[in-house]
Amino acid sequence: MFIQTEPTPNPATLKFLPGRTVLENGTLEMRDTNEATQSPLAERLFEVSGVSGVFFGSDFITVTKADGDWQQLKPQILGAIMEHYMSGDAIVRTDAPVTSDEAEFFDPADRETVDTIKELIETRVRPAVANDGGDITFRGFKDGVVFLNMKGSCSGCPSSTATLQHGIQNLLRHFVPDVTEVRPV
Repeated sequence: MFIQTEPTPNPATLKFLPGRTVLENGTLEMRDTNEATQSPLAERLFEVSGVSGVFFGSDFITVTKADGDWQQLKPQILGAIMEHYMSGDAIVRTDAPVTSDEAEFFDPADRETVDTIKELIETRVRPAVANDGGDITFRGFKDGVVFLNMKGSCSGCPSSTATLQHGIQNLLRHFVPDVTEVRPV
């Protein structure tokens, strides 16, 4: 098994590409050992000293470090991923409680605007963000402000503010005149 790695815009995260499917549907973020109980792979990764977050996408795993040097952490993380895939264990436990993000919020009168915002996020923003090892999902719309949830390498990334304000905000403003601002939640 050959696992590729890629840097992300966030220096505290590294993207691992195992060359096989990680999650069939959606994404999953675990920020501590309690949340990691949903996944045998995440539990293995949190056993590596210095790991502070794990994010699963369709074909990648993003690992966030609290401290330590990637030169020391990377081999241990690669070993944990390889060991997991060789074991044949599932990525996510089928009996694990399903975690979901907070409910969306917006005025029902804004449904058409929200549908356009969500379509733009799904088709133009999320694929680009996934390339960087993260995910962004719609959370709400109120008084012209779009609220987005940032996960994986996007969470805590030094360039996430610029991405939100210069990239996503400009895109949404261009296509949806009702949008005045984009904020993380």
